[in-house]
Amino acid sequence: MIGRARPSLGILDPMSTLGRTSVIFDLDGTLVDSEPNYFEAGRQTLAEQGITDFTWAEHERYVGISTRETVALWQERYGLRPPLEALLADMNRRYLELARAATHVYPEMRKFVELLAAEGASMAVASGSSMAAIEAILTGTGLAAHLTTVVSADEVAHGKPAPDVFLEAARRLEADPADCVVLEDAAPGAAAAHAAGMRCIAVPYVAAQADDPAFATAGLLLRGGQGEFTAQAAYDWLTRSASAS
Repeated sequence: MIGRARPSLGILDPMSTLGRTSVIFDLDGTLVDSEPNYFEAGRQTLAEQGITDFTWAEHERYVGISTRETVALWQERYGLRPPLEALLADMNRRYLELARAATHVYPEMRKFVELLAAEGASMAVASGSSMAAIEAILTGTGLAAHLTTVVSADEVAHGKPAPDVFLEAARRLEADPADCVVLEDAAPGAAAAHAAGMRCIAVPYVAAQADDPAFATAGLLLRGGQGEFTAQAAYDWLTRSASAS
């Protein structure tokens, strides 16, 4: 099991060009393309409650917020009668079945994690998913070998766009928020990084949302999303950013 409370201290090489920089990754839509699995789990969960017209376009409205908050919004919007915890458990069960079967890691993101690991960089994952979902994905994809500090939105008071999950990740890394860089695919996450006083590399999952004002706060905005992201370019930006700070 991935350690969730023990700080994971990156011991930077004295010659590292990253300085004190710590890197915090969002998971869904940033490291891995899990949104299709979340959409299917949500579609099945809602269909069980008689809501049979949930579309991908509807799903995109909830990209970037926690599963708990998504289900709570569904309760309000669709008038769902079961308790929140029951609906959330159903959603998470369906999602885990799908995630364990297949979750795609973005190749350049994997390269970026491995590049940072080779530098001894301090890294964490801070996600709106449940801890069980995060652990299943990181273990199943092999990313757990490098990403041992993990924070779920279920462990903090408020999910994104509140900064709580990123601030908790910084605390566990024993890093100053000003020394942290967040990688995010969604506007609420970019807003959370800004509220936490952290720099952000934004890689929008939904291209149409690239003009969201929250993305304007990012230090590096890649409007082309994952198609534009490369490990080397992100690393070069980090080193320039570190040397300027």
